[in-house]
Amino acid sequence: MAVRIIVGAQWGDEGKGKVVDLLSKKANYVVRYQGGANAGHTLKFDDREVVLHLIPSGIFNGDATCIIGNGVVVDPRALLEEIGNVEKMGVNLDDKLLISESAHVILPYHRILDQVKEKSRGDDAIGTTGRGIGPAYVSKVSRVGIRMSDLHHPELFREKVEKNLADINQALVNVYNEPRIDPEEMFDSLKPCLARIQNFICNTTARLHDAIDNGEQILMEGAQGTLLDLDHGTYPYVTSSSPTAGGACTGSGIPPTAVSHVMGITKAYCTRVGNGPFPTELTDETGEKFRKHGAEFGATTGRPRRCGWLDLVALKYAVKLNGINEIAFTKLDVLDHFDTIEVCTEYDIEGEKTDTFPVSSQQLNTVKPVYQTLQGWRGTTRDIDRFKDLPGPAKEYIEFVEDFIGVPFKIISTGPKRTETILRY
Repeated sequence: MAVRIIVGAQWGDEGKGKVVDLLSKKANYVVRYQGGANAGHTLKFDDREVVLHLIPSGIFNGDATCIIGNGVVVDPRALLEEIGNVEKMGVNLDDKLLISESAHVILPYHRILDQVKEKSRGDDAIGTTGRGIGPAYVSKVSRVGIRMSDLHHPELFREKVEKNLADINQALVNVYNEPRIDPEEMFDSLKPCLARIQNFICNTTARLHDAIDNGEQILMEGAQGTLLDLDHGTYPYVTSSSPTAGGACTGSGIPPTAVSHVMGITKAYCTRVGNGPFPTELTDETGEKFRKHGAEFGATTGRPRRCGWLDLVALKYAVKLNGINEIAFTKLDVLDHFDTIEVCTEYDIEGEKTDTFPVSSQQLNTVKPVYQTLQGWRGTTRDIDRFKDLPGPAKEYIEFVEDFIGVPFKIISTGPKRTETILRY
């Protein structure tokens, strides 16, 4: 590993947190490069379960410096709560956490706008978490956003926020019929958060460039997944940033030429949270079986995830889009409960077969998945740490997927814990 990007190869929730935690032991830096507190990365180790939303998942394993990159939008109150939870576990973040001075700040008005806009969409709601992520990115692109560097200049910070609030209050009152936001109440609620996080802020891009020059090991952590990418996902049912490998470079300042590995994370089946097309979705007892045995409920919202069979058309698209050259295959153990396993290898679009993934949500809604049936194994894969010890049909399933997408599986996860992992390096 020189620079390795960890990217979700589905609709998010693939198990990126576990993989980043596992690999971070040998990293000098772990960098979160996009998204915000709408992502939840669950870690299980030492009989503990921890959900991180902003702090990189490498914070507990090894001595890596963890960076919240410039592509992340940061809610100070959510970050302060998370810092407190991590420090209670004995981690001194003063020596381990940095925040990019170019990262944008989520303010209370972003959360309010997110919720009222989603409410106003009615049946056309996108399914956001309501945490202000989208509106914060809108502020960024509109060039009225607040950056972390602004927190070092209180008067300028106040001036910018008050100017934004003048426009936002007009919209809240006159368009959405909502109460206006009181600036002083907002500033008072933010004071303890801003005072605590200021010492973490620095020029992280320069720090990473020095690390590259020194041959240090950098692990890049994405949130959400490829099929939720703003440009290349199932628009408009997408996130507000770029979870793809390209987003890792823009969200950190690391040049593409420094990247040596792109690891895609995929479950042994598919899930999705929120609205939008999902070709292999199962709304029957089988889908409920996935949800039960996979504990498929959102780490951030608690919402039940939609579940379905593995979609190799979508996965192959993610491989090409990201330049994925290695795979981590997660939740293999959930398939322990099935006699047969279906795998989508083609789409049927109005009677014509294709293995090309259509990025148009309208077209994707019309496809019919074409499945190939494989044998299940009905035996436990939990606690197995060598590939050769897996049940024969489980090995055949893995080899089938490897051959189809043309990428080797380097990590196979057989349970949520750090120790429940097969390494093939």
